[in-house]
Amino acid sequence: MNTINKSSKLMTLALLAIFTFGAMAGGHGGHDKAMKKHDIVETAVAAGTFTTLVAAVKAAGLVDTLKSEGPFTVFAPTDEAFAKLPAGTIENLLKPENKDKLAAILTYHVVSGKVKAKDVVKLSSATTVQGSDVAIMVNEGAVVLNGNSNVVNTDIKASNGVIHVIDTVVMPPEK
Repeated sequence: MNTINKSSKLMTLALLAIFTFGAMAGGHGGHDKAMKKHDIVETAVAAGTFTTLVAAVKAAGLVDTLKSEGPFTVFAPTDEAFAKLPAGTIENLLKPENKDKLAAILTYHVVSGKVKAKDVVKLSSATTVQGSDVAIMVNEGAVVLNGNSNVVNTDIKASNGVIHVIDTVVMPPEK
């Protein structure tokens, strides 16, 4: 009996050590530098709050671009941000005939280079990959894009850039 209890305790301690080490190594944001960091697309998929954005990136044919070396800064609208758009907007943009318009909207959310939050707050605008500038304003410590989209989470690291989460989709100016 005593041998079984000892074995059982040792097994429990071994499993606890394995789970604890596993959580420390990768379960909380991947703090272990030896682990591979996800690219922007993989990071967005893993977050689970960007399903509409990921579907739009796929429909626009931008997956390979956002998986490339970069670096990129993405102002990523959440699913709730997309839900604020008028009814039918997303479905219409996801149609193959609207691929160019969708790509223009999505690339308006991307800036070349890695622009961390501490640098974003110093800017009044940034030129997007789409080619137009997005206005940046700091209001009582909060960063706002184009006067209506709040940055709600910052500096989500990816292997090829950084993601800042926004609560409203920003639309590029009409050309």
